[in-house]
Amino acid sequence: MLSIENTLVSDELFSENFVCNISKCKGECCVAGEAGAPLEKKETTYLEKNFLKIKPFLNTKGIKSILDQGAFVKGADGDFETPLVDGEECAYTVFSESGTASCGIEKAHKHGAIDFQKPISCHLYPLRVQSYEKMVAVNYHNWSICSDACNLGKTLKIPIYQFVKKALIRKFGKVWFEALEEFAKKTSK
Repeated sequence: MLSIENTLVSDELFSENFVCNISKCKGECCVAGEAGAPLEKKETTYLEKNFLKIKPFLNTKGIKSILDQGAFVKGADGDFETPLVDGEECAYTVFSESGTASCGIEKAHKHGAIDFQKPISCHLYPLRVQSYEKMVAVNYHNWSICSDACNLGKTLKIPIYQFVKKALIRKFGKVWFEALEEFAKKTSK
C-alpha cells in the first residue's frame, strides 16, 4: 500500500496489468452491474446544467430514463450515480451499429458540445476511489467482464497505473501522479 498526500493506493495498480479491449468486451462495463456510474457532487451539477447539450448524443431510451429519473440518482448507499435504463445500462450509454457500448457524454465532448469528458469514475476504471473522513482510497476493481482487458494488459506489459495515467492526473494532479510514478520506478528495480 502506498500513501501519497491523503490517499492510500493499492499495490495492485503496479502489480496488475490492464488495457481496455473494447473489441472483445463491447463496452460491457457501461451495461452490466447493479447501479449506475458513481458521480461526484460537482458532476451532478454539471450533468443537470448541460443535459440539453448532451441530449443530441444520447439514444431515445437513455433520454427517457433521464427525463423520468433526473440527470443523476441517489443509489442505495446514498451516493450519487448515473440513472439506468430499465435497471440495465447507464442512461448515458450509446450503442454502435455493431452493438458496442460507449459513453454519450464522451461523444458530446469529442464533438465539442461540452467541456467535460465523462464522469471521473468511468475515466478511472478499473480503479475505484472511495472517500473517507481523512483519506481517499484508490483500489483496483477486478471484474470478470474485464478479463480480456487483463489479458491484453499482460501481453502489452501495461500496469494499471499507466493505463489510467490521464484519469489519475485529472483526479489527483500531475505532482501526485509523479509521486506515484516515482514509487513505481523504485519498486520495479
